[in-house]
Amino acid sequence: MDFPDPIAPLTAERGAIVYAVLMIIGLLGATGPAGTALAARLASVGHEVLLGSRSRYRSLEERDKIVERWPDHDLRIQATDNQEAAQAELVAITTPWDAAASTAYSVVEHLHGKVVICMSNALALVHGEFQPLVPPRGSVAASVQVEVPDAFVAATLQHVPATEIGNLAADLVSDVLICSDHERATEAVCQLLSKFPGVRPLDAGGLSNAMAIEAFTAVLLQLNTKYKTRVAVRFTGIGDQSDQK
Repeated sequence: MDFPDPIAPLTAERGAIVYAVLMIIGLLGATGPAGTALAARLASVGHEVLLGSRSRYRSLEERDKIVERWPDHDLRIQATDNQEAAQAELVAITTPWDAAASTAYSVVEHLHGKVVICMSNALALVHGEFQPLVPPRGSVAASVQVEVPDAFVAATLQHVPATEIGNLAADLVSDVLICSDHERATEAVCQLLSKFPGVRPLDAGGLSNAMAIEAFTAVLLQLNTKYKTRVAVRFTGIGDQSDQK
């Protein structure tokens, strides 16, 4: 499948714009809550989204639900399968955590040299409380990186609830942490998230730090449950992002 080139030239300079505003973004395993939410949010800011799934029919069903829910938005979302979605210029894995690495490996031939977002958390509900699990590589994102070694994996959005991401009636008022071992990936994801109203993307270091963020998400979920609210991460002491570059 051929796509128009949505990428602006890459530079090594810190803070350079890596991607153009409008992109074609492929989502893998995107028929669940995280995938449909991210598809709606990305499309709402002008990106074209390929909603991938093992079943093209299931993808079509979920695509129609998103469009019907937000009739006042011009959402450019195409229903497709994972193989086709993986051919986009930037790819996000939106499966449950235990399927993230295997899903990435199933389309590995399409991910060479691409930025790949992982937004999964290894969590379990035990006796009414959310508890973090530790995957063999320390984090879900690290496990994905092992399966696609020449892709540029970035972990992000793990700590933002899918219901909030997919609610286009409200801004996402949150800092969003990005972890990657590749500056190219960090810059690309920062540019992508900065288009979401209310979001401040922050470089949280290498992929090893994704383990701490994935685990801390269990705490946020527990607070949401206990206080029947929606908590968001906001860090003080950090000025405008332009001051950090």
